[in-house]
Amino acid sequence: MELEQIIYNLVLHGGNARGEAYEALDAAEKGDFESAEKHLEKADEEFYAGHDYQNALVQGEQSETPNFLVIHAQDQLMTALAEKNLIRRLIELYKRLDALEKKVK
Repeated sequence: MELEQIIYNLVLHGGNARGEAYEALDAAEKGDFESAEKHLEKADEEFYAGHDYQNALVQGEQSETPNFLVIHAQDQLMTALAEKNLIRRLIELYKRLDALEKKVK
C-alpha cells in the first residue's frame, strides 16, 4: 500500500471518528441517549478502521521515513481517540443530569 493512501485513510477515519463522537454529544445534549450510543459505536468503528492503517506504519510496511504528513495523520487519529473518550464521559454526565432532572420534576 502506498504511503499516501495510508496517510489519507488515517486522516479520513480520524475525522470520521471525531465527527461521529460530536454527533453523539449533540444527541446527548438533546437527551437522545440511544442515538448518542449509536454515534459512539460508529465513532469506535471509524477509529479502529484508522488504527489498522496506523498499524501498517508501525509494523514497518512502509520503507519511507515518516515525514510531517505521516506524523500529522497519526496525530489526527490519536486526537480523535482522545476526544471520543472525553465525549463518552460527557455523555455519562448528561445521563446523570437527565436522571436528576427527572427526579426533581
